[in-house]
Amino acid sequence: DEDNFVPPVVSASEKVVIRQLLLTSLDDSNGKIRTAIGMAVAAIGQNDWPEDWPELLPFLLKLIGDQSNGNGVRGALRCLALLSDDLDDTCIPKLVPELFPSLYRIISSPHLYENSLRSKALGIVHSCISMLGSMSGVYKRETVNLMTSMLDPLVEQFSIILNSPVLSPNPDDWSMQMEVLKCLLQLIQNFPRLPEAKISAVLGPLWQTFVSSFKVYHLSIIQASENADNVGYDSDGSERSLESFEIQLFELWTTIVGNSMLAKVIAGNIKELAYYTISFQQITEEQVQNWSRDANQYVADEDDVTYSCRVSGSLLLEEIVTAYEDYGIDAILEASQVCFRESRELKQAGSADWWRLHEASLFALGSLSEHLCEAQDSGYNVRDLLEQMVTDIVGTGVHQYPFLHARAFSVVAKFSSLISKGICEQYLCNAAHAIASDVPPPVKVGACRALAELLPESNQSSMPNNIMGILSSLVDLLRQASDETLHLVLETLQSAIKSGGEQSTSIEPVISPIILDVWAQHIADPFISIDAVEVLEAIKNAPGCLEPLVSRILPTIGTILSKSKIQPDGLVAGSLDLLTMILKNAPAAVVKAVFDTCFTSTIQIVLESDDHGEMQNATECLAAFISGGRQELLVWGGEQGSTLKMLLSAASRLLDPELESSVSLFVGSYILQLILHLPSHLSPHIPELIAAIVRRMQTSDIAGLKSSLVVIIARLVHLSAPNVDQFINLLLAIPAQGYGSSLAYIMSEWSQLQGEIQGAYQIKVTTTALALLISTRHPELSRIEVNGHLVKTSAGITTRSKARVTPDNWTKIPLPSKIFALLADTLAEIQEQVGDDADNIDEEVSALTHQLNCKVEWST
Repeated sequence: DEDNFVPPVVSASEKVVIRQLLLTSLDDSNGKIRTAIGMAVAAIGQNDWPEDWPELLPFLLKLIGDQSNGNGVRGALRCLALLSDDLDDTCIPKLVPELFPSLYRIISSPHLYENSLRSKALGIVHSCISMLGSMSGVYKRETVNLMTSMLDPLVEQFSIILNSPVLSPNPDDWSMQMEVLKCLLQLIQNFPRLPEAKISAVLGPLWQTFVSSFKVYHLSIIQASENADNVGYDSDGSERSLESFEIQLFELWTTIVGNSMLAKVIAGNIKELAYYTISFQQITEEQVQNWSRDANQYVADEDDVTYSCRVSGSLLLEEIVTAYEDYGIDAILEASQVCFRESRELKQAGSADWWRLHEASLFALGSLSEHLCEAQDSGYNVRDLLEQMVTDIVGTGVHQYPFLHARAFSVVAKFSSLISKGICEQYLCNAAHAIASDVPPPVKVGACRALAELLPESNQSSMPNNIMGILSSLVDLLRQASDETLHLVLETLQSAIKSGGEQSTSIEPVISPIILDVWAQHIADPFISIDAVEVLEAIKNAPGCLEPLVSRILPTIGTILSKSKIQPDGLVAGSLDLLTMILKNAPAAVVKAVFDTCFTSTIQIVLESDDHGEMQNATECLAAFISGGRQELLVWGGEQGSTLKMLLSAASRLLDPELESSVSLFVGSYILQLILHLPSHLSPHIPELIAAIVRRMQTSDIAGLKSSLVVIIARLVHLSAPNVDQFINLLLAIPAQGYGSSLAYIMSEWSQLQGEIQGAYQIKVTTTALALLISTRHPELSRIEVNGHLVKTSAGITTRSKARVTPDNWTKIPLPSKIFALLADTLAEIQEQVGDDADNIDEEVSALTHQLNCKVEWST
């Protein structure tokens, strides 16, 4: 019986034998066996060292020191590497002082140990520094003392290793430098207050590594003129490539710049650092090949934070601006100017790669667009540099330099508020021409980005191509697009439709069928389907397009909803989402047309479906029906009272305490629409509604759902004014499980959730409702006690196990005192607000102050 099998317990004497056999096998000639034995030793050492296995560390140190036993050194280092990764804060302080001298001897003895062993020793040092760093928050003095004792010899060796220039893309030639970079990163991140002078000693050699590695990177990766097929993986599965080495360098420089003490040390070299950073950001030959073959990959790499020198370089430039402010912006602008000038010199010299440096300069500036636009406003002349760089591209071959043209489009879009109107209009014209022409896909990607940003700001009458020409070209692109490019084209279409003005009148029959087809094909992809719905919404809002769009959509959507149980996954929920979009802000005639076709089916979905997405979207759709149809909605249903009965049945299902909370997530907004637009029809059903709300709240585990239902209670308080005391009596008459009445339960929840309620409208409704409640001076309010302050029951950290055993303990205070505290907090927050809305704020303060002045002493 496997379930009841109890493995035999190994005796203490047997453990001794096993441990000894493992140790004596660490120098096996087979590397895989050494690794397996090292893993076993490390696993046992986690439990047995040092108490039950005191000889482990002395044996490993002895094995490391035996230079005649190369396999033994390798096995012991591998074992220590595994062991050091998993040690806790009780073991590290014992291990480091004994281990470090042996590791240092290996690191500092290139004549005795091969580079691979020295790299492994450095890897163990890195693990120890990382662990000491994680302990430094609790054991600051002890860890700093340990680190300081090792710092001088470590920095000396780090400097020696980094002084060796990087001469080859082969990982074996710079593996030790890589480990040093990792160690330095941990040192500076975890011990930022170590003596500045000691850390500074390594910055010169680090710079030499940075500069020498760029020369290799430029030849082997950017230009691919040397064999760079040297991507491998170390024993831990981490990538070993020149690209990963450079990214590690960038991460270290970013950390140094972010360290206030070290930033001062390197301040004089920031311009050179920015220059080399931009140079590293040049498009590589591999990227050229990949992006030329696959436009989707180009869009994905541009939009996502990918693992590359371009992204890491942008993060470093961002840190330079953050750390040095105006001086940093100066340095980056000057470096960009130098790179741009060098690209022009290369172009004049006939270099085929001149465009890479030009593109990198634009890419770097584009990644800092927000900072640079602010800098222009502060007096920096960013505009002239940008305009010179983008106009210099005009006239160059779009087929020969597609990525340069794509970058220019993107940069003009990002800096449209800064670049002159004439250049923006020229690039807008070029973008419209590009999407209609036979140009490389990256150029069309850049053109789409430019159109999406520039069209809303353009002067329609000055556009050489009318909007229909642009839309026609985008529709053609849409038919060819897939995956990532589909998002971009849909986004551009949306912008073009919104910018069309009166020209957009005739777009519906041309574009709607294609967008609906895209929507239907990608209904399972929430990102693309949402993009498609947003394009349809733009068509809906275009002059003269709403009615024909509704006529096109309704027959199909009506059929889908009426036969919802046989539809593919996602289609019903997506159809309801589309329907909600149509209903929002639609005229009454459109709402009635949708009502006649889809209302009953939507109700049936709420009453019968078990799909979370369908239920949530149907709830939002019903809320949109009520918001759009209002009182007329009750007449459209034909038989008197039938529509109201259906609406109340839907509310009852959504408030069913047996339903999962997530299904009812939007019931609050639905009921709020009933209260706002059908108050007189809802009044007779308020007792049953409150009882259902209480039952739903008591079974819900989602704070957002509870908060939305509190807002409903608050609206009912307002609805009952000026007879709020009668509403309190109603709550007293409705029972609540575990409480004396619904009033006691609701107020206990409300007083806890008030601080979690989101949205200006919701906060205003609930806060003023609390003021209305307390202004009644109803005697039952003072008899209710609610949670006050959390009582700390034990010292130390509260673990999960402690929390399970000892639940939160709260003080109890009278409800009026809690309400006054909540109102006072809200009043303080309102008074802190500043801005253009001062008049409204004054009104809110006055209203709340009036309520607070109503017999404050009564709360006691």
